[in-house]
Amino acid sequence: VVKYPQAVEPLWHEWDRKAQKCGLRHTFYAVNGDQYTGEWLDNLKHGKGTQLWKRTRAIYSGDWKFGKRDGYGSYSIPDPVTKEYKKVYNGWWKNDKKCGYGEMFYPGGERYEGEWSEGLRSGWGRMYYRDGFIYEGQWLEDQPHGQGMLRLANENRYEGGWKDGKKHGPGKFFYLDKGQLLEGVWAADIPKCGILIDFRRDEAPAPTQYPIPKV
Repeated sequence: VVKYPQAVEPLWHEWDRKAQKCGLRHTFYAVNGDQYTGEWLDNLKHGKGTQLWKRTRAIYSGDWKFGKRDGYGSYSIPDPVTKEYKKVYNGWWKNDKKCGYGEMFYPGGERYEGEWSEGLRSGWGRMYYRDGFIYEGQWLEDQPHGQGMLRLANENRYEGGWKDGKKHGPGKFFYLDKGQLLEGVWAADIPKCGILIDFRRDEAPAPTQYPIPKV
């Protein structure tokens, strides 16, 4: 019987195992200049950590799972003029995309707070627009869709159905400045049919000259 010597594991295998980032906090510099400081698991970002992208100077700080943003975290970018960091998104992530409840800050002071799915506004949410409008209701793939209310800057409001970001289906439009109410059916933002009646006309700041006669 010929006995062969037992294979000896090369030293570089042991060195490689020791170099694997796992559990402890490490700082890693990518070839493109990106930087990550945080926890690792099996050589992947996993746990708490902060990522800095060199090209955009954007920063994400929060939870990671197997190399992707997953859990709770915030994403910030530097102001192009002051260079000070301003928060863009603060909330939950899944598989590197916004998912769950979160708050998004847009240029010009617009803001959204509510639910997300696959990086898009989906579910219930409230959007504050720069013109003073506020939409509160259901969303689907970044558009108002379902039931919701849009309040205008002058306090007039629409309550009813939405589809693809437009008024669609049964709804009510309250013209509180004139003291009137339009109840009807909308299609692609246009009222197709309905009934216009006086509504709190005595409280309206600019009521119509004559009341609407009752049928």
